[in-house]
Amino acid sequence: MITFVVALIVLIAGYVLYGAVVERIFGVDPQRQTPAYAKSDGVDYMPMPTWKVFLIQFLNIAGLGPIFGAIMGIMYGPSAYLWIVFGTIFGGAVHDYLSGMLSVRRGGASLPELVGDELGMPVKQVMRVFALLLMILVGAVFVVNPAELLNQLTGDATTRTMWVAIIFAYYILATLLPIDKLIGRLYPIFGFALLFMAVGIMVVLFFRADTLPEITTGLYNRQPDPEANPIFPMMFISIACGAISGFHATQSPLMARCLKNEKLGRRVFYGSMVTEGIVALIWAAATISYFNGSFDALSEYLSRPGSTPSLLVDAVSKEWLGTFGGILALLGVIAAPITSGDTALRSARLIAADFLHFDQKTILRRLAISLPIFLLAAGVMMIDFKILWRYFAWCNQTLAVFTLWALTVWLARERKCYWITLLPAIFMTVVTTTYIFFAPEGLRLGYTLSLVLGGCISVVLVGLFARFVTVSYTHLRAHETRRHL
Repeated sequence: MITFVVALIVLIAGYVLYGAVVERIFGVDPQRQTPAYAKSDGVDYMPMPTWKVFLIQFLNIAGLGPIFGAIMGIMYGPSAYLWIVFGTIFGGAVHDYLSGMLSVRRGGASLPELVGDELGMPVKQVMRVFALLLMILVGAVFVVNPAELLNQLTGDATTRTMWVAIIFAYYILATLLPIDKLIGRLYPIFGFALLFMAVGIMVVLFFRADTLPEITTGLYNRQPDPEANPIFPMMFISIACGAISGFHATQSPLMARCLKNEKLGRRVFYGSMVTEGIVALIWAAATISYFNGSFDALSEYLSRPGSTPSLLVDAVSKEWLGTFGGILALLGVIAAPITSGDTALRSARLIAADFLHFDQKTILRRLAISLPIFLLAAGVMMIDFKILWRYFAWCNQTLAVFTLWALTVWLARERKCYWITLLPAIFMTVVTTTYIFFAPEGLRLGYTLSLVLGGCISVVLVGLFARFVTVSYTHLRAHETRRHL
């Protein structure tokens, strides 16, 4: 229990201390008008209360990630605690905050435009396609899973196809309607429910202190097949949304268009990620505590046919929190992915509208650009869910790599401390490339070779960045010299 409590304290301290450092490096300007006012259109750009913006941002980025990722990730042992804590503070929260605030500075621009402006037009074109496809993939993933859960709960009275149709119809409405009409009204309710459930589970944990593993028991891998699932890089891909996730940077521009003042950015962007890290920490601890600290029992449960993280969350919530807990579990496990899927498709609409320069003020224009997105998402849903989820995992972290490098280049251009994103960018580059070379859904190369190749790619990128910094600073000094002359 000591490890859990210390991890919780460090996460909160990270928001207060390191969050303030990152905010100072970015350089907020409370007097600068935000896009919510400068580009107000009553659809996507509009000022909203900060508490509501926070809860929408939190649900946008949360989904199933901090719960399911933590459940699967705790099988790597107490190492999962370290990744959740330090990945959140130094990686995910920095990534989310800077991508959100850079969008605020650039009129609510979507992620591909932000990344492309820093890394060049070829990268911008790739990112436009990559991000658009990832949003469609997320939308499809987060239709299938909640539909299956709802079908299990309702039994023979319904069918999976019926629930898919209902959820997808909601996605269409959430994508097309002004953000305050549906999302702005439902998300706060779901957000409070998800947070209340997490707090309730955490309270129970304090009465089960002896079932929680301590870091002093060792950081070795608890997976039954550690050679096939090494901690590096597999754990860092499994626990994504609870530490760092590229998907978050596609969601931040949604709230960048609704933020009233730049000084509120740390509360919304950095704070939402830290909150998500806390939720992931709670569920990682709750998962192993439910099995009385036995990793073997957890492994055996997850290996049973039909045993899924969804059913485990349902069982933990009902057993620990009673009937009310079951209701919260329903909201947490079903509503959470739905509230990420709908904004994923909304983000896809905005990404497409941005690079096509297609105005979105009328619903007919929004429908025109959304229709191909809806058709593609419907087609992707026909693919097996397990395959979709595996590819979503590494695509998600690949997007984080692009975002971190773009933020690093922006900080260097602005002559700000770029180390806060450079180090996470290097680390996530090694993680993601090694995973792609090694994983079953990747190239399936040997582990050592995958590590070497991942390291080499990272060294090349560091070299290119060092050259960029040297050339940029040389030109800047030359320009300043000519100006003084």
